[in-house]
Amino acid sequence: MSKRTVVIGLLGPVLDNGRGPQRWERWRPTISLCQHEDLLVHRLELLYEPKFTTLAKLIEEDVRGCSPETTVRPHSIAWSDAWDFQAVYGALHDFARTYPFDTENEDYLVHITTGTHVAQICLFLLTESHYFPAKLLQTSPPGKRPDDPGQYAIIDLDLSRYDRLASRFAQEARESTSFLKSGIETRNKRFNALIDHIEKVAINSRSPILLMGPTGAGKSQLAKRIYELKKARRQLAGSFVEINCATLRGDAAMSALFGHVKGAFTGALKDRPGLLRAADGGLLLLDEIGELGLDEQAMLLRAMEEKRFLPVGSDHEAKSDFQLIAGTNRNLAARVAEGRFREDLLARVNLWTFVLPALRQRPEDLEPNIQYELDRFAQATGMRVTFNREARERYVCFSVSPEAKWNGNFRDLNASITRMATLSAGGRIDVGIVEAEISVLQRLWQTPDDHGDDEALLRQCLDERTTATIDPFDRVQLAYVIRTCLESRSLSDAGRQLFAISRLQKSIANDADRLRKYLARFGLRYPLALP
Repeated sequence: MSKRTVVIGLLGPVLDNGRGPQRWERWRPTISLCQHEDLLVHRLELLYEPKFTTLAKLIEEDVRGCSPETTVRPHSIAWSDAWDFQAVYGALHDFARTYPFDTENEDYLVHITTGTHVAQICLFLLTESHYFPAKLLQTSPPGKRPDDPGQYAIIDLDLSRYDRLASRFAQEARESTSFLKSGIETRNKRFNALIDHIEKVAINSRSPILLMGPTGAGKSQLAKRIYELKKARRQLAGSFVEINCATLRGDAAMSALFGHVKGAFTGALKDRPGLLRAADGGLLLLDEIGELGLDEQAMLLRAMEEKRFLPVGSDHEAKSDFQLIAGTNRNLAARVAEGRFREDLLARVNLWTFVLPALRQRPEDLEPNIQYELDRFAQATGMRVTFNREARERYVCFSVSPEAKWNGNFRDLNASITRMATLSAGGRIDVGIVEAEISVLQRLWQTPDDHGDDEALLRQCLDERTTATIDPFDRVQLAYVIRTCLESRSLSDAGRQLFAISRLQKSIANDADRLRKYLARFGLRYPLALP
């Protein structure tokens, strides 16, 4: 199916003017746009100043007369002075930012023949900088034939020819990229290039985006920033909706995603719209999409392709038009081979796939991220905390060393800064606090080989009398459970790892409750506190 052609252009109060039947004997650029046999304009977005409303209505009628296939949508745009560059640029810039471009289904042309020279320059600049995702359209008068609509030329900007103009917008592009990085001045070249690429895709496409990378690498945070960037550019009007698919199982998964009607199943006491409908017009983040069940995957695929789905227990389809960002730390191709992920869904979501690196792969970025976490702590608590010089040097030196594993990536870093900031005296982190924190991190990152046998870990958590009553088999199992709890961000997260296989056989996952009861057998409670 071919795309529709949309022309955006300014009304020319001089060139487009004309009254009576004689007006058809003169060349009027806006009318001529719709008279070319080889250029079918499906829609004309006609921009005009309020004082030319009467002429705009006449042009609309004339376009309808010469090209019934063309829909004219008039837009009144006001500026104080048509020759004031700042006023004209600002008004056209606001129009571009709020216009609902649909580049997947429509091709856009910006007509630069009419309007003042200032307006024409502004339209050029806004097109060159991709505020109008369009090509330029230029028209010229006809020859001597009275029925000749003239000539037109479509100009696809070659930005390499306009380096000086392109540099005008370099700062704005950097600000957009910095926005996706939460304002953090990251130094890793590969990561910065990755964010540059993501920023271009986020602005110019509504197709699904797949964010891959280890747990804690920042997938969810990046998805929120993409949403905020698109919302600021008026590309999305709806909400940001996030769900961790690892928490969805059975009827609860279907209901959470697609909604249900009252009485659809036991406990369905009232209608539930579901997350897909909540994301209508906005952005839906399905984190850990690799954990989604096959039935839910099939429903999701249809919802993405047809923008409609059937809520649980309903005979009537619901509609939702959302942009999807999927996150995963799994190898989805491997899960397809295992029969646990649909190949057609993977093909649909991996048009734009980006792999976020682990924190330890970006040692240059640790120092600016340390400052970012301190700023977050200040925003959350209202308490500004800083390092003294010696303490900062010690912590940064450790953070980039091979000793620092950052298994939980930014979650580990956030927790570390939070602990030190909380314990700081008078808002100052000293070397003593840093040394204590390094010991905590080293203990959390220990592997079974680091522990030698399990006895030291059990002695840290249990008293001697309890330890002496545990069989050797149970000692190994309990030590493994304790390590998993220490390395996990929550009881539910630890439960999902420990019961990763058996939980698949259950319609309702109760990982946290199972783990809580297991720990209670040994007198332990989450979170575990080591001396």
